[in-house]
Amino acid sequence: MKTKDYIERSHQRSIGFGVDHNRIYSTKILQGDNLQKRLETNSDLIVTTEPFMNQLYNFVKGSCFFAILTDEEGCILNVIGDEDVLEVAFNLEMVPGAYMNEEHIGTNAMGTALAEGIPVQVSGEEHFIKAYHRWTCSAAPIRSPQGKIIGTLNLTGYSHLVHSHTLGMVVAAVHAIEHMLRIHRTNNKLAIAKQYIETIIDSITIGIFTIGPRGYMKTINRTAREMLGYTPQEIVGLRVEDLIEGWKGIEDSVARHITYLEEEAFIKGKKGKFHCTLSAYPILDNTDTTQGIVCAIKEIKKARKLANKMMGKQAFYTFDRIIGRSERFLQIVEYGKKIADSPSTVLITGESGTGKEVFAQSIHNASGRREEAFVAINCGALPRNLIESELFGYEGGAFTGAKQGGHPGKFELADGGTLFLDEIGEMPLDMQTNLLRVLEEGKIFRVGGNKEIEVDVRIIAATNKDLRQEVEKGNFRRDLYYRLNVLPLKLLALRERKEDIPLLIDFFLTTKSLKLGKNPVNLSKEMIQNMINLPWHGNIRELENMIEQIINAEGNHLWQSGDAGKGIERVGFDMEEDSLEEVEKKHIEKIVKKTEGNISLAAEILGIGRNTLYRKMKKYNTECIKLEHCSKKEQQTKGKMF
Repeated sequence: MKTKDYIERSHQRSIGFGVDHNRIYSTKILQGDNLQKRLETNSDLIVTTEPFMNQLYNFVKGSCFFAILTDEEGCILNVIGDEDVLEVAFNLEMVPGAYMNEEHIGTNAMGTALAEGIPVQVSGEEHFIKAYHRWTCSAAPIRSPQGKIIGTLNLTGYSHLVHSHTLGMVVAAVHAIEHMLRIHRTNNKLAIAKQYIETIIDSITIGIFTIGPRGYMKTINRTAREMLGYTPQEIVGLRVEDLIEGWKGIEDSVARHITYLEEEAFIKGKKGKFHCTLSAYPILDNTDTTQGIVCAIKEIKKARKLANKMMGKQAFYTFDRIIGRSERFLQIVEYGKKIADSPSTVLITGESGTGKEVFAQSIHNASGRREEAFVAINCGALPRNLIESELFGYEGGAFTGAKQGGHPGKFELADGGTLFLDEIGEMPLDMQTNLLRVLEEGKIFRVGGNKEIEVDVRIIAATNKDLRQEVEKGNFRRDLYYRLNVLPLKLLALRERKEDIPLLIDFFLTTKSLKLGKNPVNLSKEMIQNMINLPWHGNIRELENMIEQIINAEGNHLWQSGDAGKGIERVGFDMEEDSLEEVEKKHIEKIVKKTEGNISLAAEILGIGRNTLYRKMKKYNTECIKLEHCSKKEQQTKGKMF
């Protein structure tokens, strides 16, 4: 395209805009806050172009040239040049804030380059206004990475210095500026992508960190920083072998492409050592050479807390759900509330069925440990050879049948929370010694392990035995008894709080009816009074089972009220002739025979656990139940029981 063509078009546009040939400077010049806002808006463009403007000016320094940067509307953003020529330019108001587009100053290289969208050179009389006939100007539009014009770069000098190479220099500088803008855009994208990745990694609740090929820590996410207790500045440069025990073996496994997933490890944080699971993944180059390792760690205590919630290892009962109004009973409830937040060990005693676990759960839920696990274990229901591994866990290979990788015990599962040791009086003497050591030291060793594991557990123990008598008999360690009996809590038998029986009857009638999908049963005042007069050796559990039987029989067949002195008559049995224990014995025999010795089914019908049923069978010496009715497995079990 001939130069004259775009000059001619520009002059026509200038005439159309009504530009005066005799005017000296632009009709629009920003000042003060308006100029400052314009400069701030274009700060990236100004910063990016400044080194190239300086470089361009250095080529023509001392030859009366100056460089100008404008934005996409032709507003001058920056001016660099020789002082002498700048003084002349400033007298013509060619200063930051002045608009150099054709509408405000007529034909000139900057305005015409914006209008035409191409590099242009305008010299002498090619300018529309006479004041600019002294200049030769070479300008090229600057485009964003998306191709949009965002400004112009211009080189201006006296008209007799005009040279075509000047425009070439400007175009070259603009190409460099556009390339830098693309680099900045790419860098910005990379920075945003990096921020995305870091935000995602930081949002993960698993600790993640990377290790370089020389064994130094490199990057770390927020969760890992919190677990280790180090700042990002402190962590970078630490040797991983100083943090993770046995790191050399882990590194060797990863190097040999052996899967290292969810293995237990001990890590030395800033505040001390903690127990976690660790997974390690190699960072490989294109030759499959390990260039680093990514580690993912999960604190076992927190993981178990979540697992305990999912597995139901939580306490559900609270003091406000405990039913009773007798004065003595309410005093016990108040005492339970007072001792709830103490870290001391609680020993709950009382007959079977008085609600010892209900109180244990309520104490836990009224304590500062309410958000942690509540783990219960029945010391009387576990085989002697398994109680140690159940309490303290075991390492992989500790015994035949042990899980690979080991298994945590109840103390580890309850770490930070409460461990309820039910039927503590049934614990073997040798295990009592181990338990005493843990209570005193707060540390355990897994079966077959040699690593010391710290645990923070509040113990609540319970028994229906008189532990003082067991101590005198030599069945229970005296020192363990005093260690457990720090906060004693003795529960009342149901016959000692008879005024609570009608409340409990109403409660169980309602809840059992809903659970069983049966219509509510109405009991007469006489029948309720007769029930109040019963001895209730099985306490609340016995009352609950009785109400369930009444609801299942719809109040008509299984139970009926008798004469005033006869209490409650059960079909087939006279309560005046048979004691409650005798009735229970006969009923157990009847159910076991009906189920043909299926102890699991019998226990389910009776509403009690299998181990409880075995103990009752042993208690009543039910040898009249023929072994031929039982399966081989049940025969073996009963053979051991008797």
